[in-house]
Amino acid sequence: MPLPREDFDPTEAGVTFTTLVRTGHRVVVATPDGKPARADHRMVEGTGLGPWKGLLRADAHGRAAHDEMAHHPAFQSPVPYEQAAAEPYGALVLPGGHAPGMRYYLESPLLQSIVARFFDENRPVGAICHGVVLAARSRSAKTGQSVLHGRRTTALTHWMEMSAWLLTAAWLGSYYRTYPQTVQWEVTAALAQPEDFLTGPFSSTRDTPTRLGAGFTVRDGNYLSARWPGDAHRFASEFAALLS
Repeated sequence: MPLPREDFDPTEAGVTFTTLVRTGHRVVVATPDGKPARADHRMVEGTGLGPWKGLLRADAHGRAAHDEMAHHPAFQSPVPYEQAAAEPYGALVLPGGHAPGMRYYLESPLLQSIVARFFDENRPVGAICHGVVLAARSRSAKTGQSVLHGRRTTALTHWMEMSAWLLTAAWLGSYYRTYPQTVQWEVTAALAQPEDFLTGPFSSTRDTPTRLGAGFTVRDGNYLSARWPGDAHRFASEFAALLS
């Protein structure tokens, strides 16, 4: 599980990490310099989200999962990206996040090469939200195209991204816009055909450990994707099942 130095989404990383650990998997966290990563503080604390704090902040399940992950030895002692690139791990999971610190992670040539190798070797890969952008930017050594070319996927939808931005732009500016182009449009441009991007049903309700049906995922072979923190429990459960 690679993470940026800061600004990853606490729910997407935390729920996936804790679910995998609880189902018997060993999770190795990787960061740029081998130092512990820091989650997006707004998503943890709700700082600056104004009247939309209850809707946009990580919910109680997400915050609890992040706290559990943050105290785990694997999170506190990550490996550097360079070391992760040299190890034959069995699977790769790409959490997302939208704050500025995510750009280093999304633009890292080293991470993109790692992602490409996992796809080229058909090892399991899971990506959620902006994690799908990292996959879309990764180019197969076999074809020279995005590893998502010819696959079906989902990711943060245009509607979800623009809604969060419009609700907070008056005081947070471009906080919810990681790049001028939305996630959906960038990912769709990397696909073989626009129809390979699946938006899923309209939803503003998050899933929970006991209500996985509220989430939405897309599986294509050994690749699993999801849209936003509200899909995290279903995503994590299905990724653990894929590994099993």
